[in-house]
Amino acid sequence: MDDTFAFIIHPIDPKRDVSRKYPLLGKILTEGQINFFSRFFPPVYISAITGVQSVSSGKTIKGWFIAAPYTPTTMLSLREQTVYRKIVACGHMAEELGARLLGLGAYTSVVGDAGATIARQLDIPVTNGDAYTVYMAIEAVREAARRMDIDMAQASASVVGATGVIGKVCSQILAREVPELMLVGRRPGALADIREQCTGYRARVQTSQDISSIYDSDLILTVTSATTSIIEPQHLRPGAVVCDVARPRDVSVRVAEVRDDVLVIEGGMGEVPGPVDFGFNFGFPPGKAYACMAETMALALEGRYEDYSVGKHISLEQVEEIGEICTRHGFGLSGFRSFERAVTDEHIAHVRQRALETRWARRTPPVPVR
Repeated sequence: MDDTFAFIIHPIDPKRDVSRKYPLLGKILTEGQINFFSRFFPPVYISAITGVQSVSSGKTIKGWFIAAPYTPTTMLSLREQTVYRKIVACGHMAEELGARLLGLGAYTSVVGDAGATIARQLDIPVTNGDAYTVYMAIEAVREAARRMDIDMAQASASVVGATGVIGKVCSQILAREVPELMLVGRRPGALADIREQCTGYRARVQTSQDISSIYDSDLILTVTSATTSIIEPQHLRPGAVVCDVARPRDVSVRVAEVRDDVLVIEGGMGEVPGPVDFGFNFGFPPGKAYACMAETMALALEGRYEDYSVGKHISLEQVEEIGEICTRHGFGLSGFRSFERAVTDEHIAHVRQRALETRWARRTPPVPVR
């Protein structure tokens, strides 16, 4: 039996993402019309994926992209069971194509119980990719800190969305690596729970429901399920690193427009081993993928045809295991992207310089006018 997988994607930015598959519709339909009509579309076959090859075993796998036509706004406006039915229909298409494992992308991985109900209704196993998303997000924060000359052993960090599935595990890892950790979320009770799980390690842990609390942090990892941006230019100190794992993004595009003294990166762009051809432009350079996609592919290469990252709990051991599996097969961190563009060495150097200038300007008192 062939080693195969399928991965569900869906439009995040309605006009842009619909245009990737249907240029004319993306051009003539408004965002509101796309949100409305997406309710009635069936699952959409996008492309075949070929050329994924393990560097350790030489095994190759084949996969498929399938689109759930719902946008995030549509998913939040519909009954949970309605959204489940659409995702399950995508799963049935994957089964018909011959997939032996199904990966859930973006909002399809967080709706309801994070894939558990979906898995029970399908004959093939499911993963939502969260374990490797955690692994890659932390790797990205570490590498970005290094390149911004931030010593994590002396740094302050924040996790926004700390009570979510990914945020909880990222918080526990960072609590072991930084001396100051701020956990930001909307639910006081859940924040208290995760604070307790993070206490007793290196970090002094605080909690907040106010996004402004991240201002004093050198490193910010944000992973909420908000449908609009929540981090604005005034929330960030000069020289801060922000790793935005959320889709849609948590960081406002205004940050890129007016704050050239902070570094914003997406949550870990991954290298895919082998001469991979995705057959579809989902916004990444050739041969690169999101961590959730990489987890699905790596499990197929490993022959682990079982539910993996499913439900509302991920253990540190699971994160370590999938990190080892992915690394062994040739997946790994491969540069940074920010607002659909590659982050160059020159850009990082510019951010470092501008951060120094901004800090110096703020420390220097104005010269009195005589």
